[in-house]
Amino acid sequence: MIRTRRKEIQKLTKIIESDRAELLAVYGRRRIGKTHLIHQFFSDKGMYFEMTGIKGATLNVQLSNFIEAFSDCFGEISSITSPKSWFEAFTLLRKKIAEVKGEERIILFFDELPWLARRKSGFLEAFEHFWNRYMSRDKRIILVICGSAAAWMIKKVLNARGGLHGRVTQTIRLLPFTLHETEEFLKSRHVVLNHKQLVEVYMAFGGVAQYLLQIERGKSSGQIIQDVCFSQSGYLMHEFHRLYASLFDNYESHIAVIRLLAKHSKGLTREEIIRGLKWSSGGGLSKIFTELEESGFILGVPSFGKKKTLWGYRLIDPFSLFYIRWMDEIDGKLGDLESDYWNKQQGKQSFASWAGYAFENVCMMHINQIKRALGLGAVTTRQSQWRSNETQVDLVIDRDDNCINLCEMKFYRGDYTMTKEEADKLEKRKWVFAENMKTKKALFTTLITSYGAKQNSEYLRVVDQHLSLESLFRYEFVGA
Repeated sequence: MIRTRRKEIQKLTKIIESDRAELLAVYGRRRIGKTHLIHQFFSDKGMYFEMTGIKGATLNVQLSNFIEAFSDCFGEISSITSPKSWFEAFTLLRKKIAEVKGEERIILFFDELPWLARRKSGFLEAFEHFWNRYMSRDKRIILVICGSAAAWMIKKVLNARGGLHGRVTQTIRLLPFTLHETEEFLKSRHVVLNHKQLVEVYMAFGGVAQYLLQIERGKSSGQIIQDVCFSQSGYLMHEFHRLYASLFDNYESHIAVIRLLAKHSKGLTREEIIRGLKWSSGGGLSKIFTELEESGFILGVPSFGKKKTLWGYRLIDPFSLFYIRWMDEIDGKLGDLESDYWNKQQGKQSFASWAGYAFENVCMMHINQIKRALGLGAVTTRQSQWRSNETQVDLVIDRDDNCINLCEMKFYRGDYTMTKEEADKLEKRKWVFAENMKTKKALFTTLITSYGAKQNSEYLRVVDQHLSLESLFRYEFVGA
């Protein structure tokens, strides 16, 4: 897995080679591989201390956990008096570090920081003092803090107003693997699937490392999904509620938003979500949106032509969509399912509906690859959504070279054949967009298909550019 994280390894290498103390904040959703990345990279780079917060644990339990980690690193515990507060714990740690001779790097890794820094625990205050007063002055120190609750990490650490304000020296937001990275990761485990099979697995699991670890070599995408999602021992069978409960307080409200968005493939505005949930007001909704978006479950969709205005939100997490559409209704009924249950679903209209939505999400998650495939690597662009009373464009790429791509995404398990009805629809959409937005930019209808398209007369009439699945694999994600 670690070899697949090239951007992150490059940043970690610069950190280990720096000549100053470093405070690295790492965040990203659970199961994504944060702990594995840090442990695998740093554990042999110097003296290594690691402790992980325990969800819902009392202060005494967390401090006992600290002492165990202290003993693992420094090898002594019998003569140590168990600390009664985090100030005492950090005093113990920094005095032991002061005894360490030489210039070797000292790595201190505090995993699941939000679980350690619960309200009234005193952890953050003690941690801030530990870093600001002592560790930041020791150029041997690399202090890594990590959390799955992304919104918490951003608010309490990256945008902190107290003692940690401006103190973080490096940041890594660990995202799911792209399709290219997923292929590379699976190959490293001797799992070889063609691109069609890989995208179907990706539409169900996404690029979440822990989920991909469940894949057995020598099986088709259908067999993989059947085993992991629809068997008695399937890893993902009971993952959905555990996942949200581990990330958010009062997570039922977060799930309510996710369930509603799963029913609307084109997304919903904030007002539509409030009405759909029958909430009396939007109180607290902004916090839920922020937490879900920072954790990668939903996507805030900009409104075309309004740079600072969100049109609304859409569910973007593949597994959440897959669970709600397919697994939720059969939870508890696994004993009644046939061993080829998933394969039998693939001829149904419900499969086509889910696959269309899921493939659109895959495209949204690979917008950088799409831009590069369109030759826009050196062109400043903005992506958004546009809706009118007559039509909607799910992906608009507005370009600074005086052009706009109106993207249409289609999932078919063979070559897509453009019909006259569909061609007329796309032609009208372009005209309605131009009339409503009063734009003089050149408009290109861009078709993105899963497995190619037949270039019949209707296709040639309306399609300006066509990208196939290979484009999503060929171009690696490039960015901060």
